[in-house]
Amino acid sequence: MNSAQVDAYLRRLGVEHPAWPTVDALRELHVRHLQTVPFENLSIHLGEEIVLEEKRLLDKVVGSGRGGFCYELNGSFGWLLAALGYGVELLAGRVYGDGERLGIPYDHLALRVRTVDGGDWLADVGFGAHSHLPLAFGERGEQQDPAGTFRIVEAGPDAAGVRGGHDRVEAADLDVIRGGSAQYRLEVRPRVLGDFVAGAWWHSSSPASHFTRSLVCSRVTRDGGRITLSGRRFTTTAPDGTRQERELGTDEEVLRAYRERFGIELDRVPAVRPAGPGRITDGVEQAR
Repeated sequence: MNSAQVDAYLRRLGVEHPAWPTVDALRELHVRHLQTVPFENLSIHLGEEIVLEEKRLLDKVVGSGRGGFCYELNGSFGWLLAALGYGVELLAGRVYGDGERLGIPYDHLALRVRTVDGGDWLADVGFGAHSHLPLAFGERGEQQDPAGTFRIVEAGPDAAGVRGGHDRVEAADLDVIRGGSAQYRLEVRPRVLGDFVAGAWWHSSSPASHFTRSLVCSRVTRDGGRITLSGRRFTTTAPDGTRQERELGTDEEVLRAYRERFGIELDRVPAVRPAGPGRITDGVEQAR
């Protein structure tokens, strides 16, 4: 990222350029990203190409004021953090589903971030409802966050009986747990964004992916709650977890909600598209 792109990104987040890549600055960047850049899968249902390449993602997230899902949001955030002087590694995760079954390889992308004032942090602005602040990567006890109680623990064997890391503690897979429920399993080996192309293609095209079966646009609010637009259903979740839902009747109401509540300008209302062959690129080759 060049300095103009960094400045534009920070303007979108509404934060000043941090003097140093400290943990306090990381916390501010993290929560402001969640508050201003929505977690959304609209491109899948608008027929828009998703390109896992720096310029295209920054054009979308910064230039066009859009959001995205994990590969786009954490990919873009990782570039910003690296440009600000943080040490950044991309990590691959597998999300826990029904029956605590793990999802596909490269199911999720999260960030391991190192600050100048010590310690590594798990930053994740692309998982929807998750921690509002970075989690201490090396801490194995409970970590309190505005979104609940989190733990990062060494993972046990998977369904095949294989334990990630081959019994080396420093290389062991890690489970991220929220309120006693496992959210996803992380590998600690660093990856590059191109490694996630197949996972992004699957999520944007497979009928088994929840992203192809539903619409979502969601962000954290300034009071620590959340607003979500799923199709025509607008949900407000208060910090204490209480929810209010209402159905938006007209296309204009839906488009106004995207514009006024999420900062997303659309010329038509997205509709769930039948799952089929998708097109995700890494800027060099296409996966079909």
